[in-house]
Amino acid sequence: MAAITPIPAATVTLVRDGPLGLEVLMMRRNLQSAFVPGKYVFPGGSVDDSDSAAAMYARCTGLDDAAASKRLGVASHGLAYWIAAIRETFEEAGLLLARDAAGMAVDHARAAALSCHRNAVAAGELAFDALLDKAGLFLAADELIYFSHWITPAGAPRRYDTRFFVASAPAGQEPVHDNEETIESVWVRPREGVERYLKGTFKMLTPTIHTLRLFAEHETALALIDALRALPEVPTIAPRIGKNGRRIMPGEPGYEDAAAYEGKVQWR
Repeated sequence: MAAITPIPAATVTLVRDGPLGLEVLMMRRNLQSAFVPGKYVFPGGSVDDSDSAAAMYARCTGLDDAAASKRLGVASHGLAYWIAAIRETFEEAGLLLARDAAGMAVDHARAAALSCHRNAVAAGELAFDALLDKAGLFLAADELIYFSHWITPAGAPRRYDTRFFVASAPAGQEPVHDNEETIESVWVRPREGVERYLKGTFKMLTPTIHTLRLFAEHETALALIDALRALPEVPTIAPRIGKNGRRIMPGEPGYEDAAAYEGKVQWR
C-alpha cells in the first residue's frame, strides 16, 4: 500500500478573554461530511495554489514571504500558509483578519457585508485577492503566530501537513458557521473542551485535543499569545501507525519500531 503524500494545510485558533478566562473558537464539522464528520475543529483547510499568488502576497501586511518561509523552515511560499489560514477562517466562520489602507481593523459591519461572498470564494468563483482589492483591505498576516506543525501518519485515508497558528479574535466580529462544511460555532474554555472530550461529548482529532491541553496552561489570551510568540522553534509532530494499527506519538514506546510499518498498515 503506497503512502499518500500529505496535503499542505493551515489552521488558526482564534482566542479571546471570556467571563471566566481564555476561550477558543471551535467549529463543528457537518455530520454528513466525508472527512471527520461531527468533530469539533479549528477553522482551517488545504493551502490552495491561489494562496501563493503574487497578488495575494501583495495584500499582506506585517509579514513577507521571506520571513514567513524562514519561520516555517521552507525555501519559499511560506506566506501561503498564513493566507490559507485567514481565507479558511473567512470561508468557514465569516471572520476576517484584515485592515484597511489606514491600518484600521475590519469591524463587524464590514465583515458581515463581505461575508455574503464567502461561499463564492470557497467555491473558487471569486478570487480572494479580488474581493480584498475591491474592498480596499489587506490581510493582517502579522497577527497570526505559528506554534505547531503536525503531519498525519502514513496509512491514514487522508494525510495533511498542517501548520497551526493562533490569533486574537477580531474585535467586534462574531463567528457565523457556513452550514455547509460547519454546522456549529462555539466558544470554549480549553479546560472545558478537554473535560468534554474525556466524557465523549466533544469529539476531536488528536492535534486538536493536544492544542487545547497546551492552551489550558494559560489564563488569558495575551498570556497564551506571548508564550507562543516566544517559542524559539516549532517541532514537527509526526505520529506513526504501529503493526496493530494503533497511532503512536513521538516519544511513546514503539514509535521507532513503527517506522518499519509506515505506509503498510491502515490506521484504525
